[in-house]
Amino acid sequence: MLSAALTGGIATGKSYCLARFRELGVPAIDADALAREAVGSGTPGLAAVAARFGAAIIRPDGTLDRPALARIVFADRTARADLEAIVHPEVYRRIREWLANLPAGTRLALADIPLLFETGHNHDFERVIVCVCEPAEQMRRLQTRDGLSESDAAARISAQWPIDDKAARGDYVIHTDGSYADTDAQVRQVYEALRAES
Repeated sequence: MLSAALTGGIATGKSYCLARFRELGVPAIDADALAREAVGSGTPGLAAVAARFGAAIIRPDGTLDRPALARIVFADRTARADLEAIVHPEVYRRIREWLANLPAGTRLALADIPLLFETGHNHDFERVIVCVCEPAEQMRRLQTRDGLSESDAAARISAQWPIDDKAARGDYVIHTDGSYADTDAQVRQVYEALRAES
């Protein structure tokens, strides 16, 4: 089985590309979803986050107040590192477990991991696919999608590696600036190349 990671910057089209790979029949797992589960209501992860950041980041219903936590961690590099130290080990444990339990005969598996390079886990995978778009488009998407101010959007983008650095380290690069049809065609090209390798 060939294991591949899908990565890129925030708002560079990873989720869209992940959905297209799934439509092509590729088993896939989403690290963002795993990260949310890792700090879900009643989990040890949520208890650890509350111990580090205070009870104010827990809502009355016992769930994590994500916007409140985001305001803290995107303004403070040390706080962000502390959060990542709580969440990332559990996320990667779940990804390894998922890969190990895929059905025999699976030729290709894909993990969508936004902070793949930042966490140093790119070597866990045989191939890396990087989704990219122009910085102005990334900023526009992030502000539109998440309703962020320009300064908040810029803080989130700058919390990650520059997209050009990620692209330079990827085995495949998908440009998502064009039409959906153009992105779809690139996804299929990468899919066919990976299937040939597997």
